[in-house]
Amino acid sequence: MTNYSERADFDSPWKEIIEAYFPQAMHFFFPETSALIDWERPYEFLDKELQQIAREAEQGKRYADQLVKVWQTQGEELWLLVHVEIQAQKEDNFPKRMFTYNFRIFDRFDRPAISLAILCDPNREWRPSNYSYNYPNTRLTFEFGSIKLLDYENRFHELENSDNPFATVVMAHLKTQQTRSSPEQRKIWKFSLIRRLYDLGLGEQDIRNLYRFIDWVMILPKALENQFWEEFKQFEQERTMRYVTTGERIGYERGKQEGEQQLILRLLQRRMGELSPELQERIKSLSLNQLETLGEALLDFTAMEDLLNWLQNQSA
Repeated sequence: MTNYSERADFDSPWKEIIEAYFPQAMHFFFPETSALIDWERPYEFLDKELQQIAREAEQGKRYADQLVKVWQTQGEELWLLVHVEIQAQKEDNFPKRMFTYNFRIFDRFDRPAISLAILCDPNREWRPSNYSYNYPNTRLTFEFGSIKLLDYENRFHELENSDNPFATVVMAHLKTQQTRSSPEQRKIWKFSLIRRLYDLGLGEQDIRNLYRFIDWVMILPKALENQFWEEFKQFEQERTMRYVTTGERIGYERGKQEGEQQLILRLLQRRMGELSPELQERIKSLSLNQLETLGEALLDFTAMEDLLNWLQNQSA
């Protein structure tokens, strides 16, 4: 499989897009649950609570989870656990993990949670929906909601006619899967899906949000990526809409920034030893200009304190 077909942090754009359009995600994927919710009232992402219940989650697995507090139309609080499963193949432990997370929420916070799963894998037969055990005197059946993105293949025309942001998300996901061995086709679809955002008459922020998802998921080999940007710049000029600001800042510069981050982290670790996860995250949050400045400054660092002082000055 060619190396442009996957991203190591595939979950990141999923989390971002669900946060940006949470009501639309619920309307699109889980309309029955969405109908329970009073969308006039604010909803809240419970990141700290999710970290507490996910403390024992297996490392290295690719999940995008969100725990969200919403309000029912009757005025009662309701917790939703939305899980995006981004594995390349089915996972036997998945139903058990859905149950475990649900039970941990109930045990720790005394809250029942509605558990919902979005399955991104390409296996048509794998359709987990429950976890159960059964003994003569004790039995349990835990059912959770799940949708399979693959099922939308037969509803592609419906997706094309929808203005829900998640129609675009699903199309980008399906076309990424379908073009694993055809980068030229992927480039055509990537351009088509991004152009569709403008054809729908979306506002600048919506275009940027959805563009970012498409761009992250539909990664291209470098030569085709360059061609894509040339065509896209021309398209934006013709439309006289510079929403994506000619793309380089998000596209080319993103790749350059990621490379610079890895280089800086390696140099710092050789100079100072292992960096804490918090420090690594602070460095990853720096702009490209800041990373380049840090690359020069670290040559003079002799202790961890030098790095901490430098970072302090950046945020001052």
